[in-house]
Amino acid sequence: MATNKLPIILDCDPGHDDAMAIVVAARHTDLIGITSVSGNAPLDATTRNAIIMRDLLGLDCPVHAGADRPLIREARHAVNVHGKSGMDGSNLPKPSGPPASTDAVGYIIETCRAQEGIWLVPIGPMTNIALALRAAPDLGGRIAGISIMGGGRFGNSTAAAEFNLWCDPEAADIVFSYGGPLVMAGLDLTHKFQATPERIEVVRALPGKLAPILAELFDFFSGTYRSRHHNIVGAPVHDPCAVMALTHPQLFTRRRAHVQIETHGTLTAGMTLFDDRDQIDIPEPNCEVLTGIDADAAWLVLVEAIAHFSR
Repeated sequence: MATNKLPIILDCDPGHDDAMAIVVAARHTDLIGITSVSGNAPLDATTRNAIIMRDLLGLDCPVHAGADRPLIREARHAVNVHGKSGMDGSNLPKPSGPPASTDAVGYIIETCRAQEGIWLVPIGPMTNIALALRAAPDLGGRIAGISIMGGGRFGNSTAAAEFNLWCDPEAADIVFSYGGPLVMAGLDLTHKFQATPERIEVVRALPGKLAPILAELFDFFSGTYRSRHHNIVGAPVHDPCAVMALTHPQLFTRRRAHVQIETHGTLTAGMTLFDDRDQIDIPEPNCEVLTGIDADAAWLVLVEAIAHFSR
């Protein structure tokens, strides 16, 4: 069936906020496929969670399992944020079956060669996307662009590095260097979009079976953030921002910048380095950096998407 919605492949490591990104993508994009990667939890858990979310939403898009570790580093996970399952906090159903394949990279390459103009939306470590770009150099000219959640002017896993880039700095470096359109939702943006208690109650009040499940996931996710921070009201809902940057661009302010990824620093590996020098000879911008969000309006987009699938 013909659609005017942007075609995307969502590359994720669910993760509570990944789950919310899947909801928004299912509602507002032509979600061609979901690929999973090791990140918030090990690959078997993130793949399981992606399939569960696909099932809860009644989608027919495939889920393909991808990389079970970063390009050259050992796998790292975020149990302290997302729990052992990657989506602790609710009694989730079992997945309907296994993934469509264990070759997410091959799926990305084959799909983007068969249909040009797809957006890749990596919202976890960018290992799958980097492997695809490296294996298929023509891919960068076939896709519409890449919209990522990651990086920022401060870190969360270290003082310098946001989790997704800290997990696989080398993959992020490949993505930021690929040469095509690139949109970045970093921590300084996503921390402006929080699941406050009042906003969670709006979700909980929705009718249907899905909304209470997602409200419970929000409760757990926000609880871990509040327990680990001095001054935070609720969990930043990072990942939907990378989707809404494409589907609801009017909700964001943005600026062009040249951004590089530190891969070697003992204290700074995974850092996003913004070239803010007021000099004529600095490199050309390679990234559209999201700088502000209309958080109330963005929350309404998320709530409406949840309501659409909650039945």
